[in-house]
Amino acid sequence: MSRRGLLLGSAMVLGAGMAASLCPTISLAAVDNGVAARFMELSNLLINHQLSPAVGARIAETATSQYQNLSQMLDAIIAIAEKKQGTQVEDFFADIPDGELKDFAHWVIFAWYSGCSSEKRDATVFTYEEALTFKTTSDILTIPSYGISGPNQWTRPNLPLSAPMPTF
Repeated sequence: MSRRGLLLGSAMVLGAGMAASLCPTISLAAVDNGVAARFMELSNLLINHQLSPAVGARIAETATSQYQNLSQMLDAIIAIAEKKQGTQVEDFFADIPDGELKDFAHWVIFAWYSGCSSEKRDATVFTYEEALTFKTTSDILTIPSYGISGPNQWTRPNLPLSAPMPTF
């Protein structure tokens, strides 16, 4: 192998790695579409907000690694909701048995509202801007951020002058 071939090959590997890191949706392919769809169905039953499917896929991906029997828990909670003909969490939440199922339902609600998997330092962060904690007051409060004009906005926009400037 020549030096030129090695250089081109390593440049291609580096470029592919950078492209993959810039596109987080590629990593979401690890979650089974059926599990992701059932997770979103459960999430919509537990939470009465407009939920982002992209954030839901990230939460479902973490849930598959944290809960080995995720599929059975999703089916069990959805079956309880269907049995009670529940369309919102208040209709069926009291009927979820204490233990693993109720803990999982609490975890799903916590994940959507906080945007992360737990309160620990090594928690997986799913979202910051779309965490439901900030959605309830989004019409009157900005999301706390070190950004000048909002999350992920690190510069102030240049505003056009509306009045004529004086000449000296």
